[in-house]
Amino acid sequence: MWNQFNIKTFPAETIVYRDGVFVPELSTINNGVIDKNYDLPIHIIYVGELSGQNELNIDLRVAHQKVFVSVNLKNKKPAFLNFFIKNIGENSEIRCHVIIENSDTFNLNINAKHLAPNTTILINTKIVANKNSVTKLSGAAEIERNATSVISDISFSALSDKTAKITFMPMQRINAIPKSAEHGAAIFHPTKPQIEFLRSAGLSRAEVDVAMRDAFMNDLPLF
Repeated sequence: MWNQFNIKTFPAETIVYRDGVFVPELSTINNGVIDKNYDLPIHIIYVGELSGQNELNIDLRVAHQKVFVSVNLKNKKPAFLNFFIKNIGENSEIRCHVIIENSDTFNLNINAKHLAPNTTILINTKIVANKNSVTKLSGAAEIERNATSVISDISFSALSDKTAKITFMPMQRINAIPKSAEHGAAIFHPTKPQIEFLRSAGLSRAEVDVAMRDAFMNDLPLF
C-alpha cells in the first residue's frame, strides 16, 4: 500500500478504493461490506483522482470493531464526494484521516451517525486549496437518543492559496449525552518567523512552500 498509494499500513483487513472504484484484488473483505466481527482492525483506503459524483459508505454494524479510514484524493476537474458513516456497533470505533488536494471545484459532504451507545467517530479532514480553486466542506455528526457516552469529532483544516475560496460547515446534532462531542475548522497560515527560518537554512521560496505543505499534511513541526 505504501508503494502504490503512499499510505502507511499495519496488520488489518482491507477495503480499497482507487479513483472512486472498489478494488477487490487489493481488498481482503471481498464485498467491501463489514458484516461480521474481525480479529484484526479494518483499514479502508480511498485514494486517487476524482471527478463528478462519488460516494463512500461505511456501515459498521458489529460490536467491538476498530475501523481506520485513510482518504487521500486529488482532483483537476469538478468533483463531489458524499461520505456516509453509520456506527451501530456498541463499543466500536471509526477513525478517519482525510487529505484532499483541490485544483478545481471540490465539494465534500460528510454525514456521520452514532446509532448505539459507546461508539466513536473521529474525522480529521485536511484540504490543500490550490490557485483559483473552490472548496466546500460540510460535515454533520448525529447522535441519536439511545447513543449515550459516544465520542464524536468532525474537524476541518486548510492550507490555502490566496486566490482560493473555502467554505467550512461543521455541525453536531446531539440527542443524547456524549462523552465528548466536538467540531471545528481552521486555516493554516505560515508565520513570518517560520518562513525566515526555512529561508535562512538555504531553502528557496519554492522549497519553503513544499516544506510548509509537508508540515501541514503530516503534522510536522517546522522548527
